[in-house]
Amino acid sequence: MILIRETTSRDLKDVQKLWADGDVMKFVGFPDGLHETDENMKKWLSWIEQGKPLRNHYSLFDDGIYCGESFYSIDMDHNDSAALDIKLFSFARGKGIGTAGLKHAIKEAFANGAKTVWVDPDPQNVKAVALYQRLGFVAKEPPAHIAQQEEGYDVVYMELKQ
Repeated sequence: MILIRETTSRDLKDVQKLWADGDVMKFVGFPDGLHETDENMKKWLSWIEQGKPLRNHYSLFDDGIYCGESFYSIDMDHNDSAALDIKLFSFARGKGIGTAGLKHAIKEAFANGAKTVWVDPDPQNVKAVALYQRLGFVAKEPPAHIAQQEEGYDVVYMELKQ
């Protein structure tokens, strides 16, 4: 059974392991993983908690086993658009966990004021691109403020309107 819940301090070690996995992080620029200290993880969680409800992070479980994360962050200064993210350990892929986690983040982003949600996957991450397409995301030119952030990166900007 898939369980999605807001990330708390009890999940930090799991998130830390997820981010340290090079297979998980290769498409976001960290082929050797992202290795964060316990202190940095606590600061990151505080940043999440202080930003609610405009941003939130979710821990994804299947039968009690931590499988990954989903996340949204609403930018009220740019047309109420929300960046989304999802990451899963390889053992959890292809089981519907990512779909469930992403749908949850989308629902919460819209419920908290987003008018549009967007992702910017690496085009080589064909499974992620296919997932976004199945959920109705459409590839298009990124808005100027996002294009600036993506300069130098090979990504596909995709969005979904409420």
